[in-house]
Amino acid sequence: MDHALIQLIAATTAFVISHFVMSGPIRSRLQSMLGGQGFLLFYSLVSLSVLTWAIVTFDRVETGTPLWDGMAAGPWVVASLLTITGTAFLLPSFTRNPALAGANAAGVGTWIPAGVFRITRHPMMWGIALWALGHIVASPTPRVLVVMSGLIVLALLGSHFQDKRKVAQNKREFHPWQRRTSFWPRLQELGALRLAWAIAFLVWFIATWLHYHFFGVPAGLWMWIG
Repeated sequence: MDHALIQLIAATTAFVISHFVMSGPIRSRLQSMLGGQGFLLFYSLVSLSVLTWAIVTFDRVETGTPLWDGMAAGPWVVASLLTITGTAFLLPSFTRNPALAGANAAGVGTWIPAGVFRITRHPMMWGIALWALGHIVASPTPRVLVVMSGLIVLALLGSHFQDKRKVAQNKREFHPWQRRTSFWPRLQELGALRLAWAIAFLVWFIATWLHYHFFGVPAGLWMWIG
């Protein structure tokens, strides 16, 4: 196995595990030592450092042979739909999201799920997971499989752990919220996104244009119109 690929596996694993460890076993101890803001700063610095390691190593790994032709029409369409859907989940997730760091949990137990939260209570993490899955479908090379699989594990397993932690910290608010919402996306509720679909398509269109013109790698519609 390529030495650079082994390093990438190590960096991606460290990125995932560091999140789980800092969010779980040692979180309360770190918060006691560093304070709330100090903990967030420490968490961010560690995450950024390990992510930088992964990005630099990713660039050093040879592209390798893909498992299938991700540039064929079928995988390309599937990848495009996954990334658009991921974007549509992600964009509204910054508003009234009790899972965000520092979010005020007061009254969450009485909230009626609206918009993207009718689909899943973890729209941000599902958005990241769908975006990563779309990249695997379009570019199933060893280095992409390693990094994107790591992101999927971090997003979805991290969300599961977060659910347990939130209930342990504040059962009165988060237990009712979790009863009213779903971890797994409710596909029948996708219409609840409404305007978010149009905005997501526009963001996706611009992002894929940047992807093509700055990195020289076609993405989305630019495969055919570039």
